[in-house]
This record gives sequence, C-alpha cells and structure tokens, in this order.
Amino acid sequence: MPAKIITLLICMFMSASTALAFDLQGHRGARGLAPENTLPAFAKALSIGVTTLELDTGISSDGVVVVTHNPTLKSSLVRDANGKWVDEEPRISSMTFAELQKFDVGAYRPGSREASRFPQQTGMENVAMPSLAELFALVERSGNKQVRFNIETKINPTKPGDTVDPEKFAKALVAEVEKAGLSNRVSIQSFDWRTLQVVQSIAPDIQTVYLSAQQRWMDTIAGGDGGDGGNWTAGFKVSDYDNSVAKMIKAAGGQVWSPFYGDLAADKVKKAQALGLAVIPWTVNEEAAMETLMDMGVDGIITDYPDILRSLMQRRGMDLPAATPVQP
Repeated sequence: MPAKIITLLICMFMSASTALAFDLQGHRGARGLAPENTLPAFAKALSIGVTTLELDTGISSDGVVVVTHNPTLKSSLVRDANGKWVDEEPRISSMTFAELQKFDVGAYRPGSREASRFPQQTGMENVAMPSLAELFALVERSGNKQVRFNIETKINPTKPGDTVDPEKFAKALVAEVEKAGLSNRVSIQSFDWRTLQVVQSIAPDIQTVYLSAQQRWMDTIAGGDGGDGGNWTAGFKVSDYDNSVAKMIKAAGGQVWSPFYGDLAADKVKKAQALGLAVIPWTVNEEAAMETLMDMGVDGIITDYPDILRSLMQRRGMDLPAATPVQP
C-alpha cells in the first residue's frame, strides 16, 4: 500500500478517535454512589471506568494537601472517633493531618440535606479524610495509567480566614503533583481564579480549568462582592471582554471553561471552542440534561453518577475509558 494512503488512513483513524474522545468525570469520585472525596468513592469511579477523577482539596495546618470539599469539618458529614456527629465545625487549616485522620467522613448525617439528595449513596464506617498523596497511591495500585485528576482548590476570596492564601495553596498543590510526577495527568480548577494565575506562573505545564457560575444563588462572574466578578476572577472583568466569559478565560490564560451547566447554550459552547477552550460543565446528574449538553457538543461532563453517563456514552457508540477495579 502506498505510503501516502497509509498516512491518510492513520490521520482518518486519529481524527475519528479524537471526535469520539469525551471526558467522563466522576464528581468527588462518585458522590451519588459512595462517600464523597474518599478513597472508596474514587475506587468506585475507577471500577465504573472514568476518564477523570474530580476532587476538592484543602491544606492542613502542617501543610498536607487533603481531599475535602469543605473548609471546615462539616456537621452533616463528619463524626468523631466515638461515632458522634460533630456540632462545632473547626477549620481544616487549623488542624494537623494526624488530627483530621481521627474523624469519620464515610456517611451523610441522617436527615441532612445531603442525605436526602443522594439516597443511593452507600454509607460506610471508619472512613478517614485522605491526603492527595493517598489518592495518587490508590490510582497507582489500580494500574490505571491514563485516568486524569481534576483537582479543585477550595478557596473563597470572600472568606480569607477559612484557608491558606491563594499563593500558598497553589504552591502546596503543585508541589504534591510534581512530587508524584503527574503534571501531565492533572488539571487544577477553581472558582477563585487567583490560584489559577499562580499555577500558570509556577507550573505552566499543568492545565488550568476556570470554574464559573452565573446564577442567582451564586454568581462568580458579575455578582461577586466587588461587582463585575469581584474577588473571584483575579481582577478580570467580563465587561472588558464583550461580556463573554470564554473570552475572559482565554485572556486569563485558561485552557478549559467549566461552567454551571445551566449557564450553557449551544452558541456559547461553539464560541468557546472556537477560541481553543474545552467546555466541561458541572455537575450534571439527570440523563436528559446530559443528553442536551452532549448534543450541544460539550467536551465532557462532571457528574455524581458516572455510571449513568457511561451508559449514555455506550448507547451513543462513544469510546469508553477503561474500568480498573481496586480496593480502597
């Protein structure tokens, strides 16, 4: 067969593979099925088969990067060593990693809002808050060399006392990623774009993901405390970019736009992609909404139910990420 034809066939095959590529992200591991941001939740996601493990991080008082969504030990999620639900909510940043390990984060408190939202979640006993290093070790044990990590810096610019500052947060996270040799498999995301600016300056090889929400209950673009994005957008103002969030993110140096899914429309997706941005909305749990977003052409979806999204992908004839079961 002539070399030119072989080359053409290879290009066609690669194009077809690229067209089928879709980022299936398990939110907080697989929050709808297992305790959020725990090793069992990430093991569940790996057993289902996801492209990316999405997770949240904080920094303990002794500088350990821990996997947690909340800046405090939330009373609806945390039990003490005696199995009693905590009433006070101390800050993660005020406790050492060893102290944090004494608490149980394996279930939602009965009657809590979270428990009612995720009735399918299997609660567990004696599940400790993991460090990011422990999550990396779990994935290493699974043998999965392709799965990515989408790691959020949980930091709120309107509550600076809750966490370490943006620079310290970003540097600690980047150091842990580089120590594990996973820069090429990690994305760092945040609503607080200050941390992303730091990441881009100290580790330009790590992909940055710009989170956003433009809802009445949360508006990080135009409804921040400072107005026109306020403290959330690191000084970037959407009014300077034709009121286009995608243009603002491109100017900020981002590679991925991760909006609340209700903020999207097909034209916004296409315009963002034309700028070279991938569009991966959060957090989509209803199959009908997944279908709508996929029809819009999004590049991936973050979901609490990776099993539902995977089944939908299968029905559409899309490439599926490998399933790699592992014990937490």
